[in-house]
Amino acid sequence: MSELDKLREGIDQIDEQLVKLLNKRAKIVIEVGEVKRKDKDAPPIYAPDRERSVQEKIKKHNTGPLPDRTLVAIWREMMSGSFFLERSLRIAYLGPEGSFSNTVAMMKFGQSVEYQPQSDIRGVFEEINKEHCDLGVVPVENSIAGGVIETLDALIESPAVICAEVLMAIHHNLLAKCRLEEIKVIYSKPEVFAQCRYWISATLPGVAMISTASTAEAAQRVANEPLSAAIGSTLAAELYGLKLLRENIEDMSNNITRFFVIGREPSRPTGNDKTAMVFSTAHKVGSLVDVLQVFRTNEVNLTNIESRPSKKREMEYYFFVECQGHQQNEDIKKVVSDVRKHVLWLSVLGSFPKAIEVF
Repeated sequence: MSELDKLREGIDQIDEQLVKLLNKRAKIVIEVGEVKRKDKDAPPIYAPDRERSVQEKIKKHNTGPLPDRTLVAIWREMMSGSFFLERSLRIAYLGPEGSFSNTVAMMKFGQSVEYQPQSDIRGVFEEINKEHCDLGVVPVENSIAGGVIETLDALIESPAVICAEVLMAIHHNLLAKCRLEEIKVIYSKPEVFAQCRYWISATLPGVAMISTASTAEAAQRVANEPLSAAIGSTLAAELYGLKLLRENIEDMSNNITRFFVIGREPSRPTGNDKTAMVFSTAHKVGSLVDVLQVFRTNEVNLTNIESRPSKKREMEYYFFVECQGHQQNEDIKKVVSDVRKHVLWLSVLGSFPKAIEVF
């Protein structure tokens, strides 16, 4: 036996041990599921705090040579299998198949759960509200284009809560079946056009741009429409038989989109959390300043603020804010209580672990 054969035999033996250990772990997962079914106060199948705890322990035990990112990815897929053993999760996302939301959902929840594409963002929220799906994945903010209006509006109207956030580096590609000079129209989401504005104006001036509900829908249309192109992902190109005419056409290289995982169950504290809330203020001088002063007085750091006009009253706005801390913390409870004194209406949208990696 050669030296290489001996090394490979050693790997095979370790693989055999790993399979046995993984199945031993899986048997305990099944027992966990049985305990949860008997306990009404048990945490949901997907518990972001438990996910964070497991990942931190994996990193702590890792002495190399494998990087933390590799081991976390392996454990994420194992946890996906654990969901299946307890009860298969249904995840709604902005579809169709091949969208960026689809990619993020698969990276977050793995291959062992059931995915349900929706035609628009509101449909994702509806699947949660009607209990057809357990969780949903929706885009909320892009580092170039800003907030996603459909998601912000849905958060106001839906009882669904934010239970996690995911960050993904976004690379846009021009997809088509024709040559670059033959393109007459480009399809994609409005936010994507905004992220590729300078490249489009410099490379394809005068070409019509038509908005679609998702980048995957854009790819679907281009698959059946000559002399058209879509801006989307490499996954969409593979799924719909399109050529990658140009890669990475986004105007800024650090193009990151933030996604929310929404559900019906609130997340428990992890020690590194954020809380999101939305409120409307009276239409008077200094009303927003009064609210912001509450955060300052209680020494709670604001990490984000967005505004949306109210659909109910003219010249009235909704303000979305995110701050550091969990809604179960005493300082956040105090902030919420004090803010209510200065606003017409307030809703806490959820607390969730702060994302610590970019997919």
